Amino acid sequence: MPRLMPLVDRFYTFLLRHPWRMLVCFVLCIAVLACFSRNFQIDASADTLVNEHDEDIQYAREITDRYGIGDFLVIAYTPRADLLSPGVLADIAALRDRLAALAPVASVVTLLDVPLLESPPVAIKELAGSLPTLVSPGVDLDLARKELSTSPLYQRMLVSPDLKTTGIQINLKVDQDYIDLVMERDRLGNKKREAGLSPEEDDTLRRLEKTVLEARKAYTRDNRELIAQIRAIMAAHEADADLFLGGVSMIASDLIQFIKNDLKIFGAGVFCLLVGVLGLVFRRIRWVVLPMLCCVFAVVAMMGLLGLFSWKVTVISSNFISLQLIITMAVAIHLIVRYRELLTEQPDADQKELVMETVRSKLRPCIYTTLTTMAGFASLVLCDIKPVITFGWMMVGGLVVSLLITFLFFPVALSLLPKTPPPPVSAGGRLLTVGTARFTRFHGTLILLVSLGALALSVVGISRLTVENAFINYFKSSTEIYQGMKVIDQQLGGTTPLDVIIDFPADGNDTPAGTGAAADTAADTFDMFEEFETDTQEAQYWFTPHRMQRIMAVHDYMESLPVTGKVLSLGTMLKVAQRLNNGRPLDSFELPLIYNEMPDQYKEQLIDPFVSVEQNQARLMVRIVDTAPSLRRNQLLEKIDHDLTEKLGFAPGQARLTGMLVLYNNMLQSLFDSQILTLGLVLIALMGMFLVLFRSFKVSVIAIVPNLLSIAVVLGVMGWLGFPLDMMTITIASISVGIAVDDTIHYIHRFREEFAATGSYYTAMERSHDTIGYAMYYTSITIIIGFSILALSNFIPTILFGLLTGLAMLIALMAALTLLPQLIIKLRPFGPETA
Repeated sequence: MPRLMPLVDRFYTFLLRHPWRMLVCFVLCIAVLACFSRNFQIDASADTLVNEHDEDIQYAREITDRYGIGDFLVIAYTPRADLLSPGVLADIAALRDRLAALAPVASVVTLLDVPLLESPPVAIKELAGSLPTLVSPGVDLDLARKELSTSPLYQRMLVSPDLKTTGIQINLKVDQDYIDLVMERDRLGNKKREAGLSPEEDDTLRRLEKTVLEARKAYTRDNRELIAQIRAIMAAHEADADLFLGGVSMIASDLIQFIKNDLKIFGAGVFCLLVGVLGLVFRRIRWVVLPMLCCVFAVVAMMGLLGLFSWKVTVISSNFISLQLIITMAVAIHLIVRYRELLTEQPDADQKELVMETVRSKLRPCIYTTLTTMAGFASLVLCDIKPVITFGWMMVGGLVVSLLITFLFFPVALSLLPKTPPPPVSAGGRLLTVGTARFTRFHGTLILLVSLGALALSVVGISRLTVENAFINYFKSSTEIYQGMKVIDQQLGGTTPLDVIIDFPADGNDTPAGTGAAADTAADTFDMFEEFETDTQEAQYWFTPHRMQRIMAVHDYMESLPVTGKVLSLGTMLKVAQRLNNGRPLDSFELPLIYNEMPDQYKEQLIDPFVSVEQNQARLMVRIVDTAPSLRRNQLLEKIDHDLTEKLGFAPGQARLTGMLVLYNNMLQSLFDSQILTLGLVLIALMGMFLVLFRSFKVSVIAIVPNLLSIAVVLGVMGWLGFPLDMMTITIASISVGIAVDDTIHYIHRFREEFAATGSYYTAMERSHDTIGYAMYYTSITIIIGFSILALSNFIPTILFGLLTGLAMLIALMAALTLLPQLIIKLRPFGPETA
């Protein structure tokens, strides 16, 4: 850096010699970037909740494509009158018809549309005929009430156990072209990572990525319009019922709105607070306007770059505007404070000389503080979580933009303004900095003991950290996402999907070993069907007694788990058929009869989603109760994997788990590894930067200690209060260390200068507190207030991120003004005193 200072001097001499020209060029560049900000995009798709290279994603997409699993929405409908009363049924019919008329809707399934098989009971041989529904003439409503609330097909899926709430499923049309594009893109992407692509394949991959991006933008727009139309229809029926909308598409649409609101609220809130803080602290219009212009230009430039490179903002990065404002403001405040110091010391100096000296003295520490903050954000790109990776790269670019804009615009604009005497220093800042200097001088031992005690408690708290968190808890209870998920979760069979995929051997020989008495009984029951074990390719002969027994065993097992809600599979059909057969299992002729004679419309609902004859595979669809207090996702999946092999006798890999629960759990479980990896890399990077900056191992160790304490306390607080690690809080450690270390660098840099001038550690501490301490106070308070704005979000992880990062900044400030100088005084890294 010293070798570069002559170049820096020449560069700024040129800038300050032609300030108006430079200002015009600067504004033109910002205007160009502002044009690209029109391409600024927001993404809240399910892809933002999964790991970047999770191999389970590809398998889940294959299963989705194979079984034709389309997207759907669910309306939880709770009438104020009896659910089966004529008026309520008429209202449901009207609601269904209006929903079915929407262009993107493929079908709407309500309790009016499903066949009633036990009202009265229908004989097996009559299943091929016309089956009654609730609206059929002569239906016995008492029998229908009993069937809906007890049938394996309908209870806890179509109706709640108390028969007060019903679910209306809105099946959306499947865009097979889009699915094929995504599958081909993923295939080429995997090949590129594993073996590389030819130039032609690489061009194809780029075209596919662009096409998929455009298709997703169109889908997002269409989905937003569809959700609005559905809610408008629902509003017309709210006079006599409570309605809540649920589903992945609705959550994605609402998350986008949350992100937009957060961007507006965070940006406007932080902007207003910063204006207020600057006005109260510096009491000059110029010290409000100049830094705020730096902030605005930085945000506009960053939004333009995001639009230029098609980087999309997710719920994780929705706070990037507030972070950009805060970080830019911190750099500007250091320049303001230094300029005011020089103005006080050299009142007769020329304005351009003061500006040049301000830049010369602050450029080096600001570059290093920016690099340390960049290290914190850059470490996030090593995480496997896609939105966290994007957030890391986004903020690395944002930091470069903030530094460049502040050190270009601020000195040029300030050089055009006349000198004015600085106002008196804020009493609040003087009280804190002078007070902490005095406290450190006379209570140094107490500071060390308190720090050790806080560290010990924090270590215990960190050991209590978990990654378990219900997705519903990401949202405030006042949001429709929360309310809808709660009703569906507790009344209609759960919200989080889990699929169990069973691959049967081609020869049909996978007899379980030691599957228990229940399985043995079932096997005995189906022994008579062995004559149907044949090599024929006809679909009806796939439904052998052995396969049915295996599916039933898994179905019963999944239903026995306390956190599972609704389980649907071929076993569901078998249970219903047994009820219709007077409790007797189907014989060897009735099984294929049901398959052959069942109407296509019911076969599509009861068989096709749960079997792939071509792949010799069965699927069980399970919904997990996300709000269950005992739910531990990773333990649950490990238990199911273990029991499928050890208790139910499947060969390893024969029964596989997939679905959103698996993908979401993979993301959660990667958080611990990501936390350790990212924090470790940040600390290594900081130590390296400290060694380069301070050229002393002892000083580098001293510098790292206060920052370790601040983040340890925050993580410890999370552990003690039971706050889990999630997509947002996982970033706190690395980001907080990266930002908080700025105070450490500025303080040590100033302390070394003061010690060289005075030769006394205590005098250097007091003078450092009296100078750079003010800038640290102002910047830290600005950051803390800025992060507190995040508490206005509807997304709970964002709220926790803001409050906990603000806490980390507060602890870092106090540690930098007490523990840091005490360590310097005790260890004397700058040599013996000379005064």
